Amino acid sequence: MAAAAEGAAGLAPAAERATGGSRVPVSFQTDPSRYRHWRLEIDGPVAALAMDVTEDAGLADGYELKLNSYDLGVDIELYDAVQRLRFEHPGVRTVVITSVKEKIFCAGANIRMLATSPHPWKVNFCKFTNETRNGIEDATACSGQTYLAALNGTASGGGYELALACEHIMLIDDRSSVVSLPELPLLGVLPGTGGLTRVTDKRHVRRDLADYFSTRSEGVGGKKAVAWRLVDEAVPRTNWAEAVAARAAELAARSSRPGDAAGIALTPLDKARTDDTIGYRYVSARLDHGSGVAEITVRGPDQDPPADVAGVGAQGAGFWPLAVTRELDDLILDLRTNEVELGTWMLRTGGDPRRVLAYDRLLLANTGDWLVNEIVHYLKRTLKRLDVTSRSLIALIEPGSCFAGSLLELALAADQSYMLAGTREDAGPDAAPAAVTVTEMNLGPLPMGNGLTRLQARFFGDPEGVAAVKKRAGESLQAEDAEELGLVTFAPDDLDWDEEVRIAVEERASFSPDALTGMEAN
Repeated sequence: MAAAAEGAAGLAPAAERATGGSRVPVSFQTDPSRYRHWRLEIDGPVAALAMDVTEDAGLADGYELKLNSYDLGVDIELYDAVQRLRFEHPGVRTVVITSVKEKIFCAGANIRMLATSPHPWKVNFCKFTNETRNGIEDATACSGQTYLAALNGTASGGGYELALACEHIMLIDDRSSVVSLPELPLLGVLPGTGGLTRVTDKRHVRRDLADYFSTRSEGVGGKKAVAWRLVDEAVPRTNWAEAVAARAAELAARSSRPGDAAGIALTPLDKARTDDTIGYRYVSARLDHGSGVAEITVRGPDQDPPADVAGVGAQGAGFWPLAVTRELDDLILDLRTNEVELGTWMLRTGGDPRRVLAYDRLLLANTGDWLVNEIVHYLKRTLKRLDVTSRSLIALIEPGSCFAGSLLELALAADQSYMLAGTREDAGPDAAPAAVTVTEMNLGPLPMGNGLTRLQARFFGDPEGVAAVKKRAGESLQAEDAEELGLVTFAPDDLDWDEEVRIAVEERASFSPDALTGMEAN
């Protein structure tokens, strides 16, 4: 397929590619003017995000999105809205998620869609859905943008899981609306996007009550739902609107979001895609379908950072840390969804590590600024997405790489890393060898989903190993030192490099990508 614009999210041919049909890839780029399933309205410090799923606008043919059930197209719009609220609307302090439809909030993932989807599609669909819910929780915890679920009707399955991601849940008390997780009694499967975990670990529902609740299809409503901690409030229909408005205003009053800051527009990504390449300004990928390998290169900044935090806002979406994070995020989602046969990702970087470190220092020195805060947390979320991508990740650290600071996280996220010892045989006498640099950016601001830094996870149960690395923070470490510290897996010289990398890639490519689902989660 020649270079062309991506298929718009929500078009039927997009999902057919996953089942061997059209070659038009699913696109994760959209904006509110193109939403078909959500309505976004902003009134001062409160935003209303109302679900209004168009039944005949599924991502593929063969199912109807009745009762506000959702597919990937619905979730793509939700993810976009969550991102835009954080970056484009700093004055929004409360986000009310509700439904336009009468007596129904959301029926969860569309069952017919799931029944006709191949297993890898279902895995990535559920993973993306839960990551978006994690992003909602992250907005509340890290950005002061509190999410309120206003359940104006029944919320079942994934619909209730969406509500569980919100900080506060209000359920209309009309003797018919309930919350439920009916997957086990009706379908014989467990809730797929964090329902059981959030019921017990987040809402602290008693385990016996949680067991009863999740094994009954009829759900729980009214005062019992409140007593069991499944929701926070049950509100009569007669004063529903007033109660939701009052609670939203109360939550907004608690927020520290800036009331007078100007947001930045998340402009469309400059992306070119063919069957064999995906390219952005700072991120590119070469797709080798014959060998099942995607070769990904992330490039460092091509100019020095602005002098101060005011320059960050002035550059907007073009500010390198934000631009490269958006591109990497989109690439991960694209490859996960559209290139399921590419089971091995080779990670490279290029550029001047000094510039990467300069941008890192600017971010770390201004974490109190709302925009800098959002950029750092977005990078954190994107790296978490990489952590739980069911692919073999191999980092190649060569002369000219810039695995330093924030970009070193890519190598630390990899399953294996190879670092060339010395220089190439044909390099000139002044050629610089490969190097890696650990900084404060690797020691806390970008934790994994388990709350540990990637260094702590790498040296799990080995605090001495972490301490040894910390002592060398700020140094440009060549292969011998990096291997001795445990920062890389192998450090072959130029004589063995090509062969060792070839063998490693071929071995990993022989595994089924789907078989690695459990390994990456661990």
